[in-house]
Amino acid sequence: MSSTLYAAGRAARQSGDLQGLIDAVPYARFLGIRSAAPESSALLQLPFREGLVGNPALPAIHGGVTAAFMENAALLCLLLRLDVLRMPKSVDFAIDYLRSGRPLTLYADAEISRVGSRVAHVSVRCWQDQVQQPIALARGHFLLEPAPESA
Repeated sequence: MSSTLYAAGRAARQSGDLQGLIDAVPYARFLGIRSAAPESSALLQLPFREGLVGNPALPAIHGGVTAAFMENAALLCLLLRLDVLRMPKSVDFAIDYLRSGRPLTLYADAEISRVGSRVAHVSVRCWQDQVQQPIALARGHFLLEPAPESA
């Protein structure tokens, strides 16, 4: 898995096609995450489908789905921006839910705030209609395994 993921990350950096990297991550593929912008942007989308609803009375997208989408956005951002051999390991991931996710497509972008020799800090914003009105914000630390120099 790690060599496939490493190759997909390299290909995404070279071609600007993030979808190949997304498809190399089984859970991202399972969730149905799509690239929302070309040219190696870390902007992602999770198209709405009924199976994502956690509270049919509102209806609202399940908070766990939102969290999984945001954590995947952070991981994919790390895989796209950094030359890492294996999937980064989550050290901690905290989410602030700001409002309910309506039955619409979710969008997320992630930004690497700091990269140390072994740990990276990533911030993620998730929204639906307007980027200025996020439904959730997250921050996480991830343990990295840098690729060897000769890879």
